Amino acid sequence: MDVNCAAGVMSSMVSCRDTGAGLNPSAALHNLLVCPIPRKAAARILEREHYLHSFPAGTILCFGVMLDNRLTGAITLGAGPALAYRLVDGAEPQDCLTLTRFWLSDDLPKNAESRVLGVIFRYLKRHTDLKFLISYSDPSAGHLGIIYQATGWLYTGLSSAMPLYDLGDGRLRHGRSLNNFLGSRDQGYLKKQGIKINAIKQSAKHRYLYFLDPKWRGYLKSAVLPYPIKEGNNGNN
Repeated sequence: MDVNCAAGVMSSMVSCRDTGAGLNPSAALHNLLVCPIPRKAAARILEREHYLHSFPAGTILCFGVMLDNRLTGAITLGAGPALAYRLVDGAEPQDCLTLTRFWLSDDLPKNAESRVLGVIFRYLKRHTDLKFLISYSDPSAGHLGIIYQATGWLYTGLSSAMPLYDLGDGRLRHGRSLNNFLGSRDQGYLKKQGIKINAIKQSAKHRYLYFLDPKWRGYLKSAVLPYPIKEGNNGNN
């Protein structure tokens, strides 16, 4: 099943008990349920709780984390930078998705992030033809990507810095979101339409890859680098 057909299995529900062999989870972790959720539900909680307070354009898959019938987390995957798939030799755009949002409530138990990602990896391996995932961590927000380090992603350095856009409401949007919302990100064109837009320079982000299909690991064109650590750290993450 390719990723375009993945929506056809969105009713499938996978619990943390379905992650295979590994460390025995605590009772609380054992009660977590990771399942596909509607875009509206994901957008509502991410716009409220995620530090970017936005729902990413180009979202293809949304997962929720349920505990005691409460939505306590949301994860989205979708289209990231247009040419990111070229990091892997021979890959096509449909071979990868970008993990665009990852938010879990502070009420969830320790190691919940790793367990949730493990369930999502298993789901994607079963129900899609994806070869790898990409994700980014924003050092300007104090993020190093510790969860990606803990779950075995490969670190490939800093990405190219891309601007975000403010339409005057103080809300920062990606260029892809502008294209979807306004039909263009060209400041000159939008100015002629009477739309005020301000490009906000962003810092480069830490870039990580995770291979759902291990055979594709050998086609990675970028060098695998040591994980970034917090300044002043003695080497322990």
